[in-house]
Formats: sequence, structure tokens, C-alpha cells
Amino acid sequence: MTKHLRLSFAILAVSALVFPFCKKTEITDPAPDNLAVIQKYLNLDFNNLPNYANPAFPVHYDANVRAQDNAPSLNPVTNAGAALGRVLFYDKNLSRNNTISCASCHVQEKAFSDESTFSRGFEGGLTGAHSMRLANANFYTAERMFWNKRAQDLEDQVTQPVKDPVEMGFDATHGGFGALIAKMQGLEYYPALFEEVFGSREITEEKAKRALAQFVRSMVSTGSRFDAGFAAVYNPALPGAGNGAPFPNFTQQENRGKQLFILGPPQGVACAACHNLPTFALNQTSLSNGLNAGETVVFKSPSLKNVAVAGPFMHDGRFATLEEVVEHYNSGVQPGPALDPRLRIPPGQPNAGQPLRLNLSADDKAALVAFLRTLTDEAMLTDPKFGDPFR
Repeated sequence: MTKHLRLSFAILAVSALVFPFCKKTEITDPAPDNLAVIQKYLNLDFNNLPNYANPAFPVHYDANVRAQDNAPSLNPVTNAGAALGRVLFYDKNLSRNNTISCASCHVQEKAFSDESTFSRGFEGGLTGAHSMRLANANFYTAERMFWNKRAQDLEDQVTQPVKDPVEMGFDATHGGFGALIAKMQGLEYYPALFEEVFGSREITEEKAKRALAQFVRSMVSTGSRFDAGFAAVYNPALPGAGNGAPFPNFTQQENRGKQLFILGPPQGVACAACHNLPTFALNQTSLSNGLNAGETVVFKSPSLKNVAVAGPFMHDGRFATLEEVVEHYNSGVQPGPALDPRLRIPPGQPNAGQPLRLNLSADDKAALVAFLRTLTDEAMLTDPKFGDPFR
């Protein structure tokens, strides 16, 4: 064997010892097991997700009611999308210092609201408005969201708190949603979740908006005593599908409150002209309710479902009780450019255009409050599919 040949064999032998991994370079690592990663952190089984997409509607949530759903055709509620939205909703990592989530201010057992007048943000600062209830937000056909309607729709609304300098802290000064995306990419469960839902591990604000909006739209309330009573008398051939008939599961006082709420004068005060039955979402034509004289901002109300679960009430939390709310409509409505015409004295009557004074009796005011309490949906307040998914 020549000297050069012996040297070549020696080089090959040393190479095999020093670089044994070189022969494996063409083999790629297997893709991560998304479902195992997800279940490591979350009580979510993507092979058996809760039913968000197709809730069982009672008979009085008929086709006309379901047609009011404001979900855009490009973002219908899906089980997977709403499940991702639920994770985003409860994850405190979406705040800059890992202390606040959407659920911190929208507490399930408090009707997805906050019993404090204003909610505390990630560094202890207070929000500028009271936390809104979320049930039946999908049935507000005007779509615009927040108390002052500044968001175009739910998709536009859901990530604004994340980018708020008081609420969750990812404002423009601190990198905006892009900074949060970089943070989420370092959380093992998010690339896995986004791939399961959207077919790609890429995380974007647009995808997060779609998922969060799906979760909020899945919060459909149909399990109150009002719903049970309406279902018992439902008749699509009658005006209001029969909602004016006495409900068999109501007390006399509750039925009187229902009559006041639904019917116009002289039998009632027509609250339902602004709060659509059976969803109790605000009518899209409604204007403001005269909280302040000279009011120019058109505020909106969330659905009245679960309104009795937790106060305070109104965008600034000025009323502590439902009794105070009823008294406002009875005697406290103030004049202003934004006041809804339905809260004004009709044309042709003395003082036309001025705020109405209902002059309700003490019994009638108590009946209205009793009726509002029948809108509580206990099942929704405890349903695990709307609860914290983290282990």
C-alpha cells in the first residue's frame, strides 16, 4: 500500500469519529405533536371540542331571530376557532407584565362583566368605562362595539384592549400587537394552536381577532327563566310570537313587569322598542338614554341578558342597583341632541320633544325589576366551555 493511500484511509477513519452526525444530515426532525403540546398546557381536546358552532336554540329563537347574527360570512363561529379565542381570552400572557387577561375584566360568574365600577389594568390604572356584559353580542345588528361605538365590529373590538396603554399595555410605544406576536411565538402552545385552527403556525393579529370574535359570538344566552316561559307560549302566528301572553313559570309580579317592558302606553312603557326580544340586544336604531343633559355621544347598551347578576350599571357605572336604573327611565331622563326619540314626549302633545316622565307607581317599578331578574341565565355563568381552559 502506498504512502498516499494509507494517508487517505487514516483521514477517513478520523472523519468518521469526529463527524459521525454528518451522515444523518438528510434526515429531517419529525413535526411536533400539536395536540400533545396543547394538552400539556390546556384542558382542550381538539378531537372532542365543546360545541360552539351549533348551539341548540329553543323554539322562540326562530329563523327570524337567528338571522340577526352579526357574524361576517368570512368568520363564522367554528369549534376550533372559538376554542382558540377562549385561550386568548383567558391568557394573562397577553398583557405586558402577565397580570391581566380579557377575563380579568369580563368575569364569567359576573355575567362577563366586572362588579367594580372601572376595571384595573395591567399596572393598576383604571379603565375609562365600565366593563360590558358579553352575552348575545352577536345579535346586535348595528355591529358597532364599545359603549361609544368606536369599533366597527367585534373583530375590530377584541384586540383594542390588548393595545390599550392602561388595559393590557401593548400600545404603539411598546411595540403594539407585533410585540405581543413575538411573545406568543415563544409560548409553545400558540404555534400549535394556530396551526390546528388556521393550518399554519404563523401568528397574526388578524387571526387572533377572528378567534376572539368567534368566542364572544358563541356566548349565546338562551337558558333564563324568561326563555323557558317564552318557549312555553311561543306561537309564530301571534304578534310578538306570543310573548305578550302570561308566562306559566312567572309570578304575577313578573308577568306585570313583562307587560310593562313589552307593551306601549297606556298598558306599558315599551322598553322592548329599544331592547329586542328575545335576545334583549339593543335595537340598531337606538340612540342615547339621557344620562346627562346636552349629551352628544350616542352610547350603546349590551344585551340585558344577565343584567341582574352584577352591577354597577351604565357606561360610567353611576347606578348601583336595578332600582336606580328603572328610576332613571321613570323620572331622570335628561334632554340633549343624542336622546332617543322614544324617550321624548311625542309630537302633538304638550312639551313635545322633552324627556318623557313615566310616573310609574312603586308597584310597577318593582315589577320591572322583578322581570329583569328573570333574564338571568345561570347555566351560562357556570358552563365550562366558557371557563378558563388553562391547567
